Amino acid sequence: MANIESQRKRNKRTERERLENRRMTSRVRTFFRRLEVASAEGDAAAIATEHRELVSAIDRAVGRGAMHKNTGARRKARAARLTTPSA
Repeated sequence: MANIESQRKRNKRTERERLENRRMTSRVRTFFRRLEVASAEGDAAAIATEHRELVSAIDRAVGRGAMHKNTGARRKARAARLTTPSA
């Protein structure tokens, strides 16, 4: 445990930031699973809605620094493949 007050504050802040990052990345995973379910069911309206929410969540996580920009781009590309009908 830290003895210096500024380090105690920094530890608390780091923990808050870590939890916020976890919430954002968890939210992205949740939306991705929902998109996979909608894609499996074949409901075009649900796919469009879930894809829009997923891309928004990814962009928000990347903008806040919870996710690296290349990771966000990769996940958006995978999501785009789910939205297009496979031939």
